[in-house]
Amino acid sequence: MLEINHPSIDIDLRYATPDNITGRPIYARAVALLHPDAHAALLRAANLAEGQGLCLRIYDAYRPSAAQQRLWEALANPVFVADPSRGSTHSRGVAVDLTLTDATGEPLEMGTGFDAMVPQSYHARTDIPVEAQRNRAVLLGIMTAAGWAHEPHEWWHYNLPDPLRYPLLDDVATVARLMGD
Repeated sequence: MLEINHPSIDIDLRYATPDNITGRPIYARAVALLHPDAHAALLRAANLAEGQGLCLRIYDAYRPSAAQQRLWEALANPVFVADPSRGSTHSRGVAVDLTLTDATGEPLEMGTGFDAMVPQSYHARTDIPVEAQRNRAVLLGIMTAAGWAHEPHEWWHYNLPDPLRYPLLDDVATVARLMGD
């Protein structure tokens, strides 16, 4: 696992704060990690965004299985949260939740907030402002050009194609860095 660190990437791990669907922190530390393949793809995306005067803001990356369980307990809805018994793309280290910001660090309008578990969070919605539709399309273009696949129900979620070829990761050192164990 590699820690995300790039000048065009801002880390705002929501699960290290109470500003998430659980209402409480589920990570003890704000450490954003990815599998090396996902890390390389994210750096490609950051460079593409930077070329457009934009930056990436990361809301989540690798997620230990214990954290996935906490999310499932808060919202056991498989449309938005992967069943921890089956594993998550985040728990494989090949998924990232993110948005775009302008050069000043202001997030672009996306029509809903991160982790808004509502139909308006789906890609290709026309019942959100036109500006948000455009911004989602820009994010989609950047991420797919960098090698990512999108999650149709969450504008903020991208994972590497064929994520099941990557094993679930729960090594003790990595989990301790995030969960404070």
